[in-house]
Amino acid sequence: MNALFKLDEVGKIKLGKKAWQEQLQKKPAGLRSGKETFTTVSGKEIEPLYTPVDINDFDYTDKLGFPGQYPFTRGVQASMYRGKPWTMRMFAGLGSAEETNERFHYLVSQGQTGLSTAFDMPTLMGYDTDDPKASGECGKCGVAIDTLKDMEILFDGLPVDKLTASMTINPPAPVLWAMYIATAEKRGIPREKLGGTIQNDMLKEFIAQKTFMCPPEASMRLIVDTIEFGTLEVPRWNTISISGYHIREAGSTAVQELAFTLADGIAYVQAAIERGLDVDAFAPRLSFFFNAHVDFFEEIAKYRAARRMWADIMKNRFKAKSERSLWLRFHTQTAGCSLTAQQPFNNVVRTTVEALAAVLGGTQSLHTNSFDEVLAIPTEEAATIALRTQQILAEETGVANTIDPLGGSYFVESLTDQMERAACEYINKIDDKGGMLKAIERNYPQMEIADAAYSFQRDFDEQKKIMVGVNKYVIDEEIPVDIYQTDEALEDRQLARTNEVKNNRDQKRVKQCLERLGEACTGKDNVMPCLIEAASAYATLQEMCDVFRKVFGIYRDPGTF
Repeated sequence: MNALFKLDEVGKIKLGKKAWQEQLQKKPAGLRSGKETFTTVSGKEIEPLYTPVDINDFDYTDKLGFPGQYPFTRGVQASMYRGKPWTMRMFAGLGSAEETNERFHYLVSQGQTGLSTAFDMPTLMGYDTDDPKASGECGKCGVAIDTLKDMEILFDGLPVDKLTASMTINPPAPVLWAMYIATAEKRGIPREKLGGTIQNDMLKEFIAQKTFMCPPEASMRLIVDTIEFGTLEVPRWNTISISGYHIREAGSTAVQELAFTLADGIAYVQAAIERGLDVDAFAPRLSFFFNAHVDFFEEIAKYRAARRMWADIMKNRFKAKSERSLWLRFHTQTAGCSLTAQQPFNNVVRTTVEALAAVLGGTQSLHTNSFDEVLAIPTEEAATIALRTQQILAEETGVANTIDPLGGSYFVESLTDQMERAACEYINKIDDKGGMLKAIERNYPQMEIADAAYSFQRDFDEQKKIMVGVNKYVIDEEIPVDIYQTDEALEDRQLARTNEVKNNRDQKRVKQCLERLGEACTGKDNVMPCLIEAASAYATLQEMCDVFRKVFGIYRDPGTF
């Protein structure tokens, strides 16, 4: 180890800091803030001043290195944003496929560089609009996709062989991906040219977001099917986005978000290896998805620790040989849970700070929340402001000119080290429980998150944590905001289109496709070829998901609290 600081100098600084602290304590009480402790938004106590004493055994080569080199703390690409800016990928999904397609075209015309799809609740749960469980939910929180026809409209006129597309979908992820592949191939675009991401992260659903279909073991089988199929047939596609975002939105701390996300990643890699896949064949297409919360330095430290930890896990735990297998590439979304309905224009400021943390933390792509996202699906005006926030950061501020500009900060390096140590302790506990699947069965991550959420709420209620406009600086006046209104006639139009597709397709072909899908599920064949065949025959989303439910069973949440 090559310590960056000389021991005798560190000793002098230590004595100097002690004297400074004693002087600080003599300051008149009236000149102090009155706060007893200073903590991050996650509750971690922060020192008033950081010096070389806090990182006195710091080894530059071991801890940082250079961008594009192990351990990748400073970034996975050698040139980072000088070589390629982050992808500006605004999450969009509103009402019908036609409306969402129009929003996609608009955002691309305004400089967006990637697509990201939000689906409505029935689609997220694997139900068609005509199912009684879906009544009243069509298009309310995203776009409704029942059949290949909807998918064709959704991406009509968009260069899907040039733009990467992300789909935030989990239990029915293989089905939506099959529809996307079938849509592209009908347009003459081969699957090997497609780039994008399906979220496809069921472990975090059991932990945090709670959209379910099949039990955990069966869900893992379907995920490994997609990893295997993507490795062989769709090499530019990220078949999973291992997501901490929803874990954080459920109330976790930053350390828990980091630890549980990487523990989920370990479980997926282990399952794919047990299938017989070569780790270096599939690991380069694993991607991650993190939250950008409002505590600026804590978030930057989290991203830096995540890269370093994942590189170590892949190199030493899974013996990956390819450098690309060690990369932790991640998408970031600013924190929805930090937005407030009160004084909603303040959300522009919150989102800007969060986006800046994501950029300084080295994200590969970014969604910036619209200020009205806490109230409804964003209007075009609000979505444009959110996109412009990214463009101002990229084009005007100079923050993208230097790679990892906070590297070497006593505070940031100390915080990065502390987050790494704390997250490793969580991962060790999960290993001791037999891995993430077993830990979920024992409700371990769920209870840890619940405790953290309760702690934050208690601090908020006691005004130890402040949200401007909510528990401090409150005003009685209601700020008028134009919000997006869902077309009430949308559901009838969607039902009519789905029925028309069902009535005009080749029923015999659909039946045969679904039977073959059932046989693949019952046996060991990969389900993806059967799903693409069924989607091409215009089998509906629910018809395919019902095969999963019939073969694998339906998961019911135990209601942990």
